[in-house]
Amino acid sequence: MATIQHWIGGEFTAGTSTRRGAVYNPATGEQQHEVVLGSTADVDAAVAAAKTAFASWSQASLSRRTKIMFNFRELVNANVKRIAEFISDEHGKVLSDAAGEVQRGLEVIEFACGIPQLLKGEYSDQASTGVDVFSFREPLGVCAGITPFNFPAMVPMWMYPVAIACGNTFVLKPSERDPSASNFIAELFKQAGLPDGVFNVVHGDKEAVDAVLRHPDVAAVSFVGSTPIARYIHQQASATGKRVQALGGAKNHAIVLPDADLDFAAGHLTAAAFGSAGERCMAISAAVAVGGAGDALMDLVSRMAGEVVVGPGRDPKSEMGPVVTAAAKQRIEGLIDSGEQQGAKLLVDGRGLRVPGHENGFFVGPTVIDQVQPTMDVYTEEIFGPVLSVVRADDVDAAIDLINSNPYGNGTAIFTSSGEAARRFQRGVRVGMIGINVPIPVPMAYYSFGGWKDSLFGDKHIHGPEGVSFYTRGKVVTSRWPHVEHAHDASLHFPTAS
Repeated sequence: MATIQHWIGGEFTAGTSTRRGAVYNPATGEQQHEVVLGSTADVDAAVAAAKTAFASWSQASLSRRTKIMFNFRELVNANVKRIAEFISDEHGKVLSDAAGEVQRGLEVIEFACGIPQLLKGEYSDQASTGVDVFSFREPLGVCAGITPFNFPAMVPMWMYPVAIACGNTFVLKPSERDPSASNFIAELFKQAGLPDGVFNVVHGDKEAVDAVLRHPDVAAVSFVGSTPIARYIHQQASATGKRVQALGGAKNHAIVLPDADLDFAAGHLTAAAFGSAGERCMAISAAVAVGGAGDALMDLVSRMAGEVVVGPGRDPKSEMGPVVTAAAKQRIEGLIDSGEQQGAKLLVDGRGLRVPGHENGFFVGPTVIDQVQPTMDVYTEEIFGPVLSVVRADDVDAAIDLINSNPYGNGTAIFTSSGEAARRFQRGVRVGMIGINVPIPVPMAYYSFGGWKDSLFGDKHIHGPEGVSFYTRGKVVTSRWPHVEHAHDASLHFPTAS
C-alpha cells in the first residue's frame, strides 16, 4: 500500500513521525493508501525550509514571480483531468464536479498572475516643499494554510497562489482524508520553476495543526473548515501574534417567492443541495418556501431529487457520488433520523442507499425534509451531506428574519422575479455572499470570498483584493533630498506640510 509523504524543501520525505492515517476510496469503502501524520518536528522542518527560501524569494522580481505563476497556470490547466481523478478517488465527488473545482482554483491562479498590477503602490509628489511620500506593500514571511477535505484542490488554491505571488513562502496542511492532490500540485510548482522551499506540504492531524499555530516563524494562517475549529484556529494563532483568516461553517438558505419560476428554482435547488453530495460550504442546505410557493415547489424538488443518479465518482453516468467517510454517512443518516423523529415530513429518504457493485461505499441518497422547524436538529446542525431541509415562511420579511437569526452568515440566495424583493433581500440579510436567482454565489477570483457572523473569524476575506491585503503589509516612505544650503534647516516643532 502506497504511503503518501510530505513535500518539504522541494522533495518528498516521510519525516520523523511513525504515525499513519488511512485514505479510503469512498465509492468502495476500501482503504487505498496510507498517509504520514506529521509531527511537530516535521512542521518545524517545513517552516525552516520556507523561512530559508523567503530570504531570496521575497526579493525576486515581479517579472520572475509572474513568469513562474504563468508557468504554473499552464501546468495545472494541462493536468485538470489528473487532478480531478485524485480528488474523485479520495473525496468521492464525480469527475465533472472535481474538474469544476480545479477550474475555480485556476481562476485564482490567473488572478495571481496579475500581481504586478495588484502590488502597485501610491506616490505623492511634493507633499511638502521638497518632500515626496510613497507607499508599497511587502510580504509577511512564512504563511500557512490549513484546508478541508471537501475541496482538496480549490480551497488551497484560494490561498497559496496569492501568498506566493506576493513574495511569501507557504506551508500547506491539507486534509489527511484526501491528500494526494496537494502533493501533485507541489510537483507541478517545481516543474514551473518555483524555488525549493517556497511551497511545502505537511500532512497530519491536530498535532501538525497545533505545531503550525504555535510556531514563532509562521506569520499568517489561513483556514477553512467547521466553525468550532475556525474559532479555535483564530484564538490560538492570534494569541501568538499571527494574522488569521479562519472561515467557518455554514447554513446556507435559499428563499423561493411565489413569483419565482418554480421549475427554474427547483432545478437549481436540487443541484445546489445535492451536488458534491452536499459537502460544500456553499451548498444550499435550507430552503425557505414563502407563501403559496411551498407545495408546488416541494412536488418539483422531490421529483428532481429522486432522479439524481448516484454512483461512483469515476462513472460518467453518476451525478452525485458518496460522502467522504463511513463516519460522515453515519452522522448524516442520524440527523435524518432525528428530523423524522422530531416531526418533520420526510419527502425523499436517502438512507440505506445501496449502489450495485459498490455495496460497501459511503453512499447517502438525496434527501428532502419538509415542514422543518428552526428548533430541529436538521436545521440547527451543519449536516454537510445531501439533505435539503425546507422551512415555510409567510413573506419575504419573515424569511429575512429567519436567515438573520441563524448564527451562520456564509451564503444565501433568493429566487424571485421581483427586483424590489431582491433589493430588499440583498440589503436586509446579514450574510457575506448573496445570490439573486443564483443558488451558489461563489464570487469570481477578482472579488473576495467570505461570510459573516460564525462563518468567519478575522477581518479579511479570502483570495481577491482582500487576499492580497492579508498576505502583505504596507510601508510608507517620506523622502527629502535637500539642497546643500538647507541641509541643517531642522526644527524642534512637530513636522507639518508647508
